[in-house]
Amino acid sequence: MRFEYIYGENADLFTFYRIPKVLIIAPEFNSVSTDAKLLYGLLLDRMGLSLKNNWLDEENKVYIYFTIKDICEQLNCGRDKAMKLLSELDTKTGVGLIERKRQGLGKPAKIYVMSIKCFEAENIDLQRSGKPTFRNLKNRPQEVGKTDPNDNNINKIDLNKIENNHIKSIEATDVSTDDWQAERIRCEDMIKSNIEYDIICNQYNKSWLDEIVAIMVDTVCSKTPTIRINKQDYPIEAVKSKFLKIKAEHIEYIDMALKQNTSNVRNIRAFLITTIFRADETMDNFFRTTVNHDLYGGNKR
Repeated sequence: MRFEYIYGENADLFTFYRIPKVLIIAPEFNSVSTDAKLLYGLLLDRMGLSLKNNWLDEENKVYIYFTIKDICEQLNCGRDKAMKLLSELDTKTGVGLIERKRQGLGKPAKIYVMSIKCFEAENIDLQRSGKPTFRNLKNRPQEVGKTDPNDNNINKIDLNKIENNHIKSIEATDVSTDDWQAERIRCEDMIKSNIEYDIICNQYNKSWLDEIVAIMVDTVCSKTPTIRINKQDYPIEAVKSKFLKIKAEHIEYIDMALKQNTSNVRNIRAFLITTIFRADETMDNFFRTTVNHDLYGGNKR
């Protein structure tokens, strides 16, 4: 492979995974392998998808889905190593940077990525002032209310601002970098996670399911201001929001709706986009009607 030099005007055109500096410099994380630290960065990046998809539990905690297969593909490793890396980060078996909650029934585990903001702030305090001033913020002298200058010549550090900017950066997912292919990969990962692709791919024709995913990725990654659906223009953001709510049960509805459709479809792509867009609104009525037909022969109860 041949690579080119980086020139000044191109220096910021890359997308990055963010690995907190404290994981590298703090002695408390010396036992954590480099691959596990990299995995933590991948999990942080996936948090942006969860924030966009509103994956929150009943306590408003953000969780993600990141399967063993995802780890194997992204880190180019085997299943045993992927499980070992998760174990290194886990609250029960490792350093405590993630918490996994199994759901059973073949569903992927929910992963809660733990914040190290407080630990990072304490580590900065210890490095700069030489004394543990962070643990008791209420009793800290006013003059040490903020950390000392760091090695990047930043005279004042507002940790809350840094954290908020970090979250916004994750939400933005670096779509302004012209890295179109990387954006599509992120969208595809999110959509496949939403519909539990690894689980349902054996229930349907794979080429059909991949076509549905491809249409959804094309739509979510579209740069046009509007998308025409059933002869009506909708704002792209509204359409994206609908598509990112599609789950496994919606795929089942789409499959059944297509099988029961008897009309002559001239533009199958437009028909699929409309069906996906309307899935959340029409799925319940569709299944209710189907059940009533099966139970009562199409007659009202």
